[in-house]
Amino acid sequence: MARPRSFDRDTEGMLALLDTADQMPSASLLRARSYELLSLVPGSSVVDVGCGAGRAVAELAERGVHAVGVDPDPWMLAAARERWPAAEFWEAGAEDLPFADGSVRGYRADKVFQFLREPWRAVAEARRVLCPGGRIVLVGQDWDAIMVDSDDAALTRTIVHARADLLGTPRAGRQYRNLLLDGGFNDVTVEVHTSVFTDPAMLPLATMLAERACTSGAVGRGQADEWVAEQRRRAEAGRFLIAIPFFVAAASA
Repeated sequence: MARPRSFDRDTEGMLALLDTADQMPSASLLRARSYELLSLVPGSSVVDVGCGAGRAVAELAERGVHAVGVDPDPWMLAAARERWPAAEFWEAGAEDLPFADGSVRGYRADKVFQFLREPWRAVAEARRVLCPGGRIVLVGQDWDAIMVDSDDAALTRTIVHARADLLGTPRAGRQYRNLLLDGGFNDVTVEVHTSVFTDPAMLPLATMLAERACTSGAVGRGQADEWVAEQRRRAEAGRFLIAIPFFVAAASA
């Protein structure tokens, strides 16, 4: 399937960054852990909410379940359908899923709740579509806790927090446990996995942090450019490092 002519450039840039991150060994291990926590039952239905370009949907299908990807972004879905033509994808948001009550056995949402201003609504929708005993797994980073090695710790702190403040719920990861408990889920567990990125290919992540902080007015253009230049020098010298803690919460309906 060809991409629409109006394929959004921001989406294309995000896809490139996600592809780079997804190919890191730590990301593959994190996805595998999320599948394990779903306690997959062969032949059962599993929904991947906020599926993006669909990698997890394809990997879940390889594990013998009927996997369905859901995402509100039509451009992301166009990319997903192009990459995984045999998979099933639907355009919908986390608060309004196109499934009947109790019709799915597994629910997975990776890096989704951070964008929701009312994540409790998504939890209630997950509880609605899951059958009794069904499993929910939430994965996501804590944007306030991103660690970047830099000569200017104060400026780095400002950039990281400014980027976090632009999101709907930047600290959703640390809230997963209480969200699930408040939503009526049982057997709630929480893990934290820290991904460490030293590959220069992840430099666009640092650039994105600085650009968003600059756009918000938290830092000036000169400060942002100087900080990115330092990160570029680190990448060229093999001294680049960004560490991101990912929360993984699981529970039963």
